[in-house]
Amino acid sequence: MSVNPMTYEAQFFGFMPQTCMLRIYIAFQDYLFEVMQAVEQVILKKLDGIPDCDISPVRIRKCTEKFLCFMKGHFDNLFSKMEQLFLQLILRIPSNILLPEDKCKEIPYSEEDFQRLQKDFEQLQEKYKTELCIKQAPLAELEEQKIVQAKLKQTLTFFDELQNVVRDHGTSDFRESLVSLVQNSRKLQNIRDSVEKESKQLKIP
Repeated sequence: MSVNPMTYEAQFFGFMPQTCMLRIYIAFQDYLFEVMQAVEQVILKKLDGIPDCDISPVRIRKCTEKFLCFMKGHFDNLFSKMEQLFLQLILRIPSNILLPEDKCKEIPYSEEDFQRLQKDFEQLQEKYKTELCIKQAPLAELEEQKIVQAKLKQTLTFFDELQNVVRDHGTSDFRESLVSLVQNSRKLQNIRDSVEKESKQLKIP
């Protein structure tokens, strides 16, 4: 039996299509059983009229049950095909059909309406992507600001430490010490350049 509830069809017919098919199946089985019982009774009556018959009623019952199983197997095979046909083509409401009580829920639209809705959807999607990029830009800028602030804090820490070193060596004015340090550094750099130049001139070619 089909597991699809088919509730919309039940709304129209007043019963579940699967329930209808189940009742048909049970009715066919009952009818087949009654027919086999009637055939068995006819066979037994015929055998009673035959003198010296070796066929017992027990053997007739076994043959009847065997034939009943044979008929039931064929019937189940045929009924499954019939059930599929009924549920798909006869007891099924097409997906594009609305019941009269549901007509008020119908939303009519044309191909042009569909194209317009699709275009509006694409525009909204592009707008969403643009707004998402705009929101992400300040976040990236904020990250850059955090990096710059960290470097600035590191630089200020360096100058504070340098100023402490200058104070430890007896110099009170940090600016003057920094200027003196720069001048001495330049003098050392000039001496280094001069030494390197003289060493190159003294090399034997």
